[in-house]
Amino acid sequence: MTVDVLMIGTGEYTTGFVPGGTGAADKRAGVVALTLMDLRRRGRVGRLAMAGRCGTKFPDIRRHLQTHIGDVYREMDLSCDTFPADDVENDPHAWKAALNTMRLGDVVTVFTPDDTHAAIAMAAVQHGCHVLVAKPLVKSLEEHHRLALAAREHGVLVAVEVHKRRDPMYADARDRIRSLGEFSLFQSYMSQPCSQLDTFRSWAGTGSDISWYLNSHHVDFHVWAAGNSARPLRIRASAADGRARTRGIDTEDSITLLVDWENVPSGNRATAVYTASWIAPPADVHSQQRFFWQAHNGEIVMDQAHRGYTMATDPEGLVSLNPLFMKYTPDAAGFFSGQQTYGYRSIAAFIEAADAIRRGDRNPEDFDDTLATVHTTRPVTAILEAGRRSLDAGGATVTIVYDSHGAVTGLS
Repeated sequence: MTVDVLMIGTGEYTTGFVPGGTGAADKRAGVVALTLMDLRRRGRVGRLAMAGRCGTKFPDIRRHLQTHIGDVYREMDLSCDTFPADDVENDPHAWKAALNTMRLGDVVTVFTPDDTHAAIAMAAVQHGCHVLVAKPLVKSLEEHHRLALAAREHGVLVAVEVHKRRDPMYADARDRIRSLGEFSLFQSYMSQPCSQLDTFRSWAGTGSDISWYLNSHHVDFHVWAAGNSARPLRIRASAADGRARTRGIDTEDSITLLVDWENVPSGNRATAVYTASWIAPPADVHSQQRFFWQAHNGEIVMDQAHRGYTMATDPEGLVSLNPLFMKYTPDAAGFFSGQQTYGYRSIAAFIEAADAIRRGDRNPEDFDDTLATVHTTRPVTAILEAGRRSLDAGGATVTIVYDSHGAVTGLS
């Protein structure tokens, strides 16, 4: 018996659909639904369901999926149970009805506004489902702790969908970092165009901010790469504003986190600077993404957005391509052929893990070393929550508290 999947959230990353067509040009076919539909074609997934707030969007979403998936790839079954009904304008609890149709051991994906992750993930865990959540997992250490306890109690797998870990260049950098000696300096920058403020208008500045949404990528990579060799201690945040407010959105334009780190066990100090912005102008890429890692015995520079592969067309001009993330071009026979891309693998690896647990071949804790599970990502939540606290306190320093075993326990 294959695993069934409920997709909670119907937006850009799940379906590629954005009302008014203002979404990212590089994700018109989405990521989550496309991956799961291909996994179903390959016999890895069974029933699919999708839940959102607005049922009246579903006719447009189905047309969008037909245009960008059904009409593009051979033998792709687009059938999907949807909640709420098409004539329901607004039902913020439709996902609960959808969840009640799932079995023990099924999978739930959560790609919704950041401030809704904790409640939805908790309900799915208590229902006995394995849960894959968009970054950030939750918005506070308290929520993180409760979710981790619930996952243990119910014997399910809970993880964050951080596809950077599947990027072959990021994975290779992480492996090389181990040979470079103690960590000294990490700097990262990630941006999206100002049009995304309109895409995320319903929650920008209220349900979340640009640090939660984008800095979370490189904070997770840094924590993952550092492993047990270094740990974050103190966080101070600074922000720029003004541009978003001209669009009627009360939120920061960019947020920078300055984090003091400590190497273990030497105690030698290190520094990290994470910057995220969503007021970038249109460019050859949807998202600028880069980092610099300096260690005692070497350094690494990564420009994830530019891989030396470009295309120019009359409609779009010059575009930097990244088929390593998602390969949307069908193969010569007309089939979807992006199974080895890291956007696809990030979701497929979770489905494979959940299916192995459901069959009794593996336990949830077996995946703490290979997935970004709720049990291994507390430092990420600590840094992001501390950054928000620092901003709200006028740039005050926030300290991460550890217990005698080195586990994160709180903020002060």
